[in-house]
Amino acid sequence: MDTIKIKKKTTPFYKNKYILAAALFGLLVLLAVWAKQARSSVSVLRNDILVEQVQQGDLEVLIEGYGNLTSDKQQLITTLTRATVKEIVLKPGARVSADSVIVRLENPELIQEVENAEQELNQIQANLRQLKLTNQRERLNEAASLAEITALYEAATLKRQAEEKLVKQGIVSQLTFQESQLNEQQLKKRMAIATERNEQLRLVHQEAINIEQERVKQQQGQLNIARDRLARLEVKAGFDGVLQRLSVELGQSLDAGQEIALIGSVTDLIALIRVPQSQAQQIVVGQSAIIDTRRDKITGTVARIDPIVENNTVNIEIALPADLPASARPQLKVDGVIVADTLKNATYIKRPANVKANNIGKLYRLDQQQENAQLQAVTFGHQAGRFIQILSGAKAGEQFIVSDLSNLSKSTDALSIKS
Repeated sequence: MDTIKIKKKTTPFYKNKYILAAALFGLLVLLAVWAKQARSSVSVLRNDILVEQVQQGDLEVLIEGYGNLTSDKQQLITTLTRATVKEIVLKPGARVSADSVIVRLENPELIQEVENAEQELNQIQANLRQLKLTNQRERLNEAASLAEITALYEAATLKRQAEEKLVKQGIVSQLTFQESQLNEQQLKKRMAIATERNEQLRLVHQEAINIEQERVKQQQGQLNIARDRLARLEVKAGFDGVLQRLSVELGQSLDAGQEIALIGSVTDLIALIRVPQSQAQQIVVGQSAIIDTRRDKITGTVARIDPIVENNTVNIEIALPADLPASARPQLKVDGVIVADTLKNATYIKRPANVKANNIGKLYRLDQQQENAQLQAVTFGHQAGRFIQILSGAKAGEQFIVSDLSNLSKSTDALSIKS
C-alpha cells in the first residue's frame, strides 16, 4: 500500500511580524552603538594641537594695543599768501632747528608790494621834512614880529617914564604924556597877543608834525608787514624738532592758509595706542603702561582716553618720561600694554582660540595619561593679555587643548590623542 506524503506549508520568517520587529530593533541598536563609537573615534595628532595647563596665582589684567609715537609739541606751518613752491630744501624725517629753511616760495606781487610801500614811506618822510622846514620858517617870522613889538613896547615904556618926570616940571604937556601912556599900553597888549600867537603856533606845528609822524609810523608798519610776508616766502621750521610731514610739491601753487609742513618735537613724545572698545572701559587715567619699540621697553602712564570710537577701537594717550631711548622717535610704530588691574589668587590659562572674556566656552580637557580628551564647559572672566581668567569648570593643574578645533564636528564630545 502506497504511503501518501502530505507537504506542510511554512510561512517565511520575514512575513512574521514579531520576527521583523525584533530584527528592526536589533538593527537600530547596532546603529546606535556604531554612532557612539564613531563619535568617540575622532582622533588628533599630539603635534597638531596646543596644550596648556591651568595655573593659579596673581594675574595682571593686561590690555594690549598698537599705535605709534607722536610729538607732544607740534606746529603746523601754513602759507600767509598765495605763492608758488620754488625750491624744496628739506624732506620729511629731517632734523630741523628754529632757523632751518624747509621750502622757498615766490610771489612777484609781494615784491611789488614791498617796493610800493617803500616809495610811499619815502614820500611821507619827505613831506615830514618839508613840514618841519615850513614850520621853522613860520616860527622865525613870528619870533621876529614879537621881537619888533617888544622893542617898541620897551621904547614906549622908556618914553613914558621920561615924560612922567617932565610933566611934573611942566616941560611936557599932560596930553602928550597921556598919549605916551596909551601907546605903551597898546604895545603891551600887542606883545601879549604876539606871545600867545607864538605859543599857539608852536602847538599847531607840533600837532602837525605828530600827525605826519603817525603817518610815517603807519606806513612803516605796512612796509614791515609786506617785508615780513616777503621774508616768509622762505619757510622756516620755527623750533627745534623733526619735519614730520611735507604737504607741497615743487612748482605747486598754494593759496593763503594752505598747509606746507608739520614740525614735531623730538624729545617730548607721547604714545597713542588703539585698544579694543570692549576692553577700553577697564582703562582709567593714571594706570601704568609699557610701550615696546621693538628695541626698548618704555614705562609710561595713561594720560588721556579719547571719547571717540573708531572702527571699534579707542585711542589711549600714554605719557612718556623725558629721558627716552635712542630708538624712540616720532611716527614710530609701537605696541602697548596697559596694566588695568591685578587679580589676586586667580585661576587662569593661556587664552584659547575662539574664546571671549566674560563668556562660557567649551574646551577639551586631557586625562592624566594625555591619551584622551573630554569636552568641558568653562566659564571665563577677565582677559589678561595672552591669558584669560577661569571662573568655573577647570582647576589648577588640569590641561586643556587651546588650539583651534573648529574644524571638528560639534557633536564630538571626546578626542583620542595620538603620538
